[in-house]
Order: sequence, then C-alpha cells, then structure tokens
Amino acid sequence: MNTKLQLKVILFLQFFIWGSWLITLGSYMMIKLKFTGIEVGAVYSTMGIASVFMPSLLGIVADRWIPANRLYVLCHLIGAVTLFIAASITSPFLMVLVMLIHCLAFMPTIAISNSISYSCLESQGLDVIEQFPAIRIFGTIGFIVAMWLVSFMQLELSNLQLYIAAGSSVLLSLYSLTLPLIEVTKNDGKEKSIISALGLDAFVLLKQPKMAIFFLFAVLLGGILQITNTFGNPFLHDFDKVPEYADSLVVKFPSVLLSISQISEVVFILFVPFFMKKLGIKYVMLISMLAWVARFGLFAYGDPSPFGFVLLLLSMIVYGCAFDFYNISGSMYVEKTVSPNIRNSAQGLFMTMTNGIGAYLGSMISGIVVDKFTSNTGVIDWHNVWLVFACYSLVLAVIFVLIFQNDTTEQKNAIASN
Repeated sequence: MNTKLQLKVILFLQFFIWGSWLITLGSYMMIKLKFTGIEVGAVYSTMGIASVFMPSLLGIVADRWIPANRLYVLCHLIGAVTLFIAASITSPFLMVLVMLIHCLAFMPTIAISNSISYSCLESQGLDVIEQFPAIRIFGTIGFIVAMWLVSFMQLELSNLQLYIAAGSSVLLSLYSLTLPLIEVTKNDGKEKSIISALGLDAFVLLKQPKMAIFFLFAVLLGGILQITNTFGNPFLHDFDKVPEYADSLVVKFPSVLLSISQISEVVFILFVPFFMKKLGIKYVMLISMLAWVARFGLFAYGDPSPFGFVLLLLSMIVYGCAFDFYNISGSMYVEKTVSPNIRNSAQGLFMTMTNGIGAYLGSMISGIVVDKFTSNTGVIDWHNVWLVFACYSLVLAVIFVLIFQNDTTEQKNAIASN
C-alpha cells in the first residue's frame, strides 16, 4: 500500500475526529444541556490539562516500550469509548471527568501522528521536509470536512457529533493497524535523566529575561486562541433569538462560516517566513496580537445582516493571521534562538505554555467572563464579551511592544542544558 496515501488518510481522520466536536460542543452544552459559561470552560480546559504533561509521558512510552503506532491505536480506542460515553452525559461534573480522560488519550496522538509520519517516510527513503507538509495539509482538510458535515447535517446542537467522532476514532484505530510496525528505540547505554525524558531541559531558558517574557506571552496568547474555540459557535447560534436573523445562514450553518478561519490559517502560514525575515519576532507577534484585537472587535459588531456578515467574514479571515503569526512564528523563533542540544525540549516547552497552561487559563477565564455578561434570564451580552477580549488583546500588544526587544542577531543562543 502507498505509504504517503496511508499517512494522508490517518492525518485526515486524526483531525476529522477533533473537528467533529471541538468547535460545536460548546453550543451543544450551553443550548441543549444548559451548562453555564464556566462549566463549558471547564470542559474545554481539559485539553489544556492534558497537554501539559501527557504528550511528553506517552512520548517516553513510545520511545522505550510500546511501538508508536500500537500506542496510537490504543489511545484512539480509549478516545472512542470516552466520546461514546460523553454523548449520553448531562451532568457538568461527569462531562468534565469523561472529557478529561478523553483528552489525556487524544491530545498526545497529535504529536504521535507526526512521529509516525516521520518514521514511515524515512523508512521509505523519502525526504521528511519535502514530503510531510503536503501530507499534513490533509489534517486541516479533515478538520474542515468534519465541521461542514456536522453543520450541514444540522448536528451542531446534537450529541450525534460525539458519536461521529467516536466512530471515526474506531475507524482510525483499525486503519492504523495497516501501517508497518515502528520499533521502539534500542537502549544505547546513555540513559536520560527524568528531567531530560520529560522534556524539561528547556526550563533553563526561563533564566533569561527575554526568553521568560517570550514564554509568558506564549501563555497569554495561547489563552486567547481557546476563547473562540470555546465560544465562537455558541455566539453565532445565539442570533437565532433575534427574529430577523433566525433563518439566516449564519444561524443555520455557523460551523461552515467558522471553517473559513481554518482555510485562512492555511493561506497565512505561507507569509510567516517572509515577515519573520523582514520584521523579526517582535513585530510578527505584535501583528498577531493586533489581529486578535480585530478578530474580537469584528465579532463584537458583526451580525447576520449584510454589513454585519461582512464583519463576521473579515473576522474569520483575520483569524489565520492571528493564529499563524504567533503559533508558527513562535515555534520558528524557538528553533532559531536556542542551542541544538535543547531544541526538542524548547519546542515542548513552547507547546506546554500555549496548548497546555495557556489553553487551560483561556478556557476557564473566558467562561467566567461569559457568565459575568449573562443575565438572569440566560441572555448573553456577546457584544461586551468580545469587547472585553479585544481590550485584553490590545493591552497585551501595548505591553509586549514596550518590554520585548527584537532580534539583532541570527546567532543561536548558547545556553547549555545542564
């Protein structure tokens, strides 16, 4: 079987699972299950909790004991069971508990799927740098297709979205068995310390004021990303309470509109290297923060009317800039700045700060803000909710431009990892 085709299918399904519920589960919980903002935020925060330590732990397991693709199968089978159970839950506490177990199994598979791809391509004598991007794009396609499927089938407010994700997890587990076995790394006599094994070597970077500031803002920007993942879809669904908008396409197919954000992300990633070379990390990240201001500001004034729809559409487009100009550029900055002997640890630290701590704080704090602007009758003042987040992003931008120094050299940091 064609290895590249196999990997394309696997990455398509990997992100299809996520796209089936990530953007729409918040609406299901708020509208159908009547969860509060903080309860919805708590469910989404489980992704952040899992991302803090599970990718590193399962990475060790895959390196030493269980072949990566067999561990991958096990994780997705656990993910399928937990999604199936979550579909029948109506209690906020139980939903948090089950989704936490799900995320503990699912979140590491994102990194494992990359490792599997690298290993399979190398085993076929193929160039990873040349081949992988064209394969990885099928993950984004899978995410978008899942969003469209759930939206066009009118399942955004249904627990069937979780059953679709569960079924896809089973399918992915079975399909992954077609890959050749990836052997665990043989012990070369050089045992790593537990610090190295957990990818914690890079914490030495926090001794440097500039890097400490960078990672602090990675947390703060990671929190921003989680806000629209959690509450973007419920916001669009709430327009059905306005009679003239109840039958609009925005209300009927909000995930289709939101999927433009992912399409924009694919486009803007092409511009990151150019702006990094021309402006440096400081101004690229500043552009990201200002793009987040625009994202939330356009949400605040957007609606399904002709002019308001244009604002919503612009918000989706600007998302690609907001996400890529901090996430991709940040990863590239880490690669350029740290010494080679802690490169992997530094990348792990960056992901922990953004997808772990940042995502957790973003989920919880955004839930508190939404509850703050929810009336006793359950009506949410989305206009002010989005203005709060826009102001937060603007304050971050001002502080960042004042305290962070731009690069003046292309030399790598000579920090050691001891």
